[in-house]
Amino acid sequence: MNRKNNLSLDTWRVFHIMAEFVDGFEAFAGVGKAISIFGSARVKAHDPYYQKAEKLARLLAEKGYAIITGGGPGIMEAANKGASDAGGQSFGLNIELPMEQKPNPFIKTMLSFRYFFVRKYMFIKYAAGFVFFPGGYGTTDELTEVLCLIQTRRSPRVPLVLVGRDYWKGLLEWIEKTLVAGNYITAQDNDMLVLVEEPEEALEFILNFQAKPNGDQG
Repeated sequence: MNRKNNLSLDTWRVFHIMAEFVDGFEAFAGVGKAISIFGSARVKAHDPYYQKAEKLARLLAEKGYAIITGGGPGIMEAANKGASDAGGQSFGLNIELPMEQKPNPFIKTMLSFRYFFVRKYMFIKYAAGFVFFPGGYGTTDELTEVLCLIQTRRSPRVPLVLVGRDYWKGLLEWIEKTLVAGNYITAQDNDMLVLVEEPEEALEFILNFQAKPNGDQG
């Protein structure tokens, strides 16, 4: 393929990207406060973390929060289910993948994205807080993206909650012993995360955080 054809394809790609942004902006217009919930697509309904994600989303929805997930199975399904059961707004931001991800049935507003970066923007722009359940590369990528944006002040400081002490404690120890100790980040950068085990703890932290002026955790 010659350079002229490549340029033509890139030009059309820009229009597709713009269309995904516009669809997202329209879908979230007037959404109010929302929480983005991340976690593994591989978790089944009998798993304790599935049940905790479902309960947390229900509790948040009862407090007036919309719930945003990646739209797939596992933790995403659990969170959409919890929000839907509570009569809350339940968003699913599905991604088009070679191994097709099937949207879960509990989404009230579904958007489908070809581009990960547009999808990530929608997760972040409309969220007043983030909750991370155990997950794989995708969950870890989303966590570090949010941390980087807050650290560099490209996004406001909002509650960042990790659910699952056994799962996350190794990462937090590595951050403290390697990144902070090596002066790769500051101790303040490491204070952005809170680790909990139960949905009620996560809810309490989010509500208390947002009740303080400017999201001051001190």
